[in-house]
Order: sequence, then structure tokens, then C-alpha cells
Amino acid sequence: MKLDIHKKIEEKMEKTIAVLKDELLTIRAGRANPNMLDRVMVDYYGTMTPLKQMAGVSSPEPRTILIQPWDKSAMGSIEKAILSSDLGFNPTNDGNSIRINIPQLTEERRKDLIKLVAKTGEQAKVAIRNERREANEAIKKMEKTSELTEDDSKKAQDEVQKLTDSHIKMIDDMLAKKEKDIMEV
Repeated sequence: MKLDIHKKIEEKMEKTIAVLKDELLTIRAGRANPNMLDRVMVDYYGTMTPLKQMAGVSSPEPRTILIQPWDKSAMGSIEKAILSSDLGFNPTNDGNSIRINIPQLTEERRKDLIKLVAKTGEQAKVAIRNERREANEAIKKMEKTSELTEDDSKKAQDEVQKLTDSHIKMIDDMLAKKEKDIMEV
């Protein structure tokens, strides 16, 4: 029974790490990255559609993102969606594709991005700690109903803490790497 709790909490923590990875990919570093546009939603014939479902998005050069829509009639909508996003990009439409030149990050913008990375990381850590709390509550409940002995309960809680510590370390490592990417000129 305690293995079920252990497996469930590990799965939840892995999902939290996966969500954090996705979040960090959308935060801009110094280089162009097609994942920066993952959250851009385009009004396509009245339906909000993710950009990556409407076009090929690539980064042919370190400071350029190239968007090649499959339906050329959607180019205006794609351009409008990028302009209205919070990314601060200025797309250039040549009739066949849309190019986005990624400007050099200013020192102030880098600091803002690092704050955003730290905030995102802290949210992931809070989620991991909440998962630990839920698992520990489930273990204590099993101890009260005599499904686990006091020693087994203590061992299970120690295992949960070890899992928590390892996932918090993973988050710290991911944040440090992202901060390094952002500060790289």
C-alpha cells in the first residue's frame, strides 16, 4: 500500500518537473527559440488555435524565428496574434512567411526575466511541497487506521522527503541553467 503512495507522489512530482520544463522553454533567453511562441493563440476562423498547429515554426539563425503558415490566408491573423502577445516581438510578413528578429536583451530585461524564472521555479517548488504534504497525510492516515506500523510510517515519510529533496534539487539545477542562458550575451 505504501508503494502505491510512493509511486503516485513520484508521478505527480515528475509531472510538476515536466510542466516547469515547458514553462522555462517559453521564457526567452538570448537566442531565438521556436518554443517561445508555444503560448501564442491565433484567431483562426473564429477558433483560438495554437500557432504551432497552424504553421511550421523554426529558428534558421540564432536571432531569427521563421513562421511558415500552412494556410497563407491566416498570415494576418498570425501576425496580429504575435503583436498582441506579451512577448514584445515585431513580426515581418513577406507574403510567404513571417520572420521575427529577436532583439538583443537589455540588462534590465535580463533581470526581469530572471525574476520571472525564479517565480516560476518557486511555484514548482510549492507544488512539490504540496505533493509531499498530501503524501505524508495519506501515510499518517494509514498509520491511524493500522494499515501501517509506526516504523513503516516513518520510513515511508523519509522516502517521501528524499523524493522531495531530489525534485527540489532538479528544479534548482534547471533554474540555474536557465538563468545562465539568460545572462549569456
